[in-house]
Amino acid sequence: MDRVKQLDLSQLSVREANQYLHQELPGSGIGCVEILNPDGSHSIAAGLDCDAQIDIRGHAGYFIAGMNQRASVTVHGNVGWSVGENIMSGTVRVKGHASESAGASGRGGLVVIEGDASSRCGISMKGCDIVVGGSVGHFSAFMAQAGTLVVCGDAGPNLGDSLYEATIYVRGRVHSLGADAQEEPMQPADRDRVSRLLAAAEIGCDAGEFHRIASARTLYHWNADARQEY
Repeated sequence: MDRVKQLDLSQLSVREANQYLHQELPGSGIGCVEILNPDGSHSIAAGLDCDAQIDIRGHAGYFIAGMNQRASVTVHGNVGWSVGENIMSGTVRVKGHASESAGASGRGGLVVIEGDASSRCGISMKGCDIVVGGSVGHFSAFMAQAGTLVVCGDAGPNLGDSLYEATIYVRGRVHSLGADAQEEPMQPADRDRVSRLLAAAEIGCDAGEFHRIASARTLYHWNADARQEY
């Protein structure tokens, strides 16, 4: 059974806690770290590169679990901006709601927001997968280049604006699509993909209820006759 270590942020600084996670945790034989009393602190568990379970017991601030590699980080509360920013691998899960830019620029791994995510969820994502159990705000998946965004609720205005090769699946209502985003028919491969991600996220929705949003690819080349109107 994995050993458990507790780090209490009422007694340690975030810097001290992160130094432990970076320098002492790898190779220690400890498989789970509980971070107590986060109290909205920023940048907790950023830059991890080890196979460990990190449980943040409470609400946290900005840039939680940024640049994550290999670790599985769970926030038992809400988070501020840019949770899981630039995730490379592993899993970042938020049991509550997330503010802006969840999973921004993520290159791999899985980000799960069990509640709602605010605006720009998945902005400039480059290969990660994001599953949102609730709804997302405006300009989500803006300039998303690769990866998958699954939204089990509704999506705000300008979804997928300037979308590249990422794919968006939305179960609820889409307020509006951004430039170069379009709805396309769901194929069996899409349903399989959504089913796998919902299972990984442990969210019980029917993949057959989702709509596919992808790029129309009209922005790939400059069109001098478009007069900046797309």
